[in-house]
Amino acid sequence: MAEQHEWHQEYLRRHRVSRRNVLRGAAAAAAVAAVGTSPFGGRAYAQDAPLAVGGRHVGFGADATSQLRFAGQLSRRPAGTKVFLEHGPTPALGATVEAEVRNLLTQVPSSDGGVLAAEQFYVHAPVDGLPGRVPHYYRWRTSDGFAGDIRAAATAMPTARAAIVPFRFTMMGDQGTDETPALPSGVAPGDYDDKYYKADNDPNVPHATNVLRQIARAKPDFHILAGDIAYADPSGAGKPNQFVSHGAKSAHGFDKFNPYVWDVYFGAIEVSAAQTPWMFATGNHDMEATYGSHGYGGHAARLDFPGNGPAGCPSAYSFTYGNVAVLSLDANDVSYEIRANTGYSDGAQTSWVERTLAAYRANPDIDFLVCFFHHCAYSTTEAHASDGGVRDAWVALFDRYQVDLVLQGHNHVFERTDPIRGNVATKVAGDNSVVYPETDGTVYYTVGGGGRPRYDFQPGSRESYRGNELPDTAVPNSYVWAPGGDKQDEAAPWSRVRFRNYSFLRVDVRPGIFASEMDVIAVDEYGHEFDRVTYRRQVRG
Repeated sequence: MAEQHEWHQEYLRRHRVSRRNVLRGAAAAAAVAAVGTSPFGGRAYAQDAPLAVGGRHVGFGADATSQLRFAGQLSRRPAGTKVFLEHGPTPALGATVEAEVRNLLTQVPSSDGGVLAAEQFYVHAPVDGLPGRVPHYYRWRTSDGFAGDIRAAATAMPTARAAIVPFRFTMMGDQGTDETPALPSGVAPGDYDDKYYKADNDPNVPHATNVLRQIARAKPDFHILAGDIAYADPSGAGKPNQFVSHGAKSAHGFDKFNPYVWDVYFGAIEVSAAQTPWMFATGNHDMEATYGSHGYGGHAARLDFPGNGPAGCPSAYSFTYGNVAVLSLDANDVSYEIRANTGYSDGAQTSWVERTLAAYRANPDIDFLVCFFHHCAYSTTEAHASDGGVRDAWVALFDRYQVDLVLQGHNHVFERTDPIRGNVATKVAGDNSVVYPETDGTVYYTVGGGGRPRYDFQPGSRESYRGNELPDTAVPNSYVWAPGGDKQDEAAPWSRVRFRNYSFLRVDVRPGIFASEMDVIAVDEYGHEFDRVTYRRQVRG
């Protein structure tokens, strides 16, 4: 990724774009300057319109029990207008903090030989010192008269066992957007959204919206997304970015890219993310070579990662909620399949994973360990199947520290394994089964049906889920990515549930005094459950 970014910078040095043209959105001889963003309507980015805040999203800070991170997007360049977060323990608010404005300037080669120039502005306001799991109210305000509506978000539940009660979180990956970006002009459905053609994909059905609606209806205490967030880069190979106009094709060696997809995305998830903390991992489509820092420079402007992971790995972090510890990992660092960022942490992330898992497993107040990331350690689709890099780096650590759940994306399906230890399934875990992770092993979920068109399982491999169970669910003809980037054939006797439609996970945790339980429930885009497993652990004294 560093080499791709350097190529990108050299290209721009040869094709300079006037900052004046970027700011006013005018077309220059060597530039296609785009302005606008859907969350604010047609007046977005017009400098004579009142400054507004949209695309609101909230997340946890490094100490999830006392810190919230509030963020949003500005409708235009602030030009001296100040932005404030008003907040407090009641809807009366009472406290005010001036927000930090982060300016993201994007200049990306376009398929017509010019440069697409875009400038976006994001606002961020950290609030610390809050009590655990108590709603905190907020609204955004600008100094030229805009005032948003009042919403409430809550910090995490403390880990002290006497303080914890049942709670819920949700999870999925590979989301994207149903709405076609309005900008640059001429972008058509299927260019930079979830409506691209596949024979069995009806582009008129809003699958991402359907899943999001079910997540909002579930009212989780927090939501986690296992990478491939907005798909501003729909190619996802970690190559230099290029804006590709409708009807054109990206040049050889380039990935498509449109920064305005992020405007649509934040507007879409606001219905949930404005009050439910959304916690993100990064996938291959989130490596945007236009920006530095291993392709994560754009995320530094848009998102607030907790920042308590290894240095240089922004989307590797951890947090606790009650008796559950959650680790977000960056599988781009270890992937054998897509190698643009493979090895970028030089082993620092894996060392951090081991230290962090060891500390959480030694904590008697933590019962369940959950890891989420993008590439799959165990999956059986035609498109990506299993990544041997993930297995080699982390699976032995998951075994050693008895990780309960591993939640993955990347493959646009739902798949669940039997409990695995030492690369071998330890028992059959069908629908409505009970798993004892301490002795049975780790269960791996692939939940990549958040909105993008679906993948197929291996030829001859049929779906198996509630009401449609196969007597034998083993897959004889899957594969795993090897260190050299080749596919190595393997059988997959561990594949227990396969469901090809859009879905997410709803996880209901019941902390206990003698034993704790966690129900992991698979739900489709219309709210129908199709798989459930209960995880049970004895509480340590």
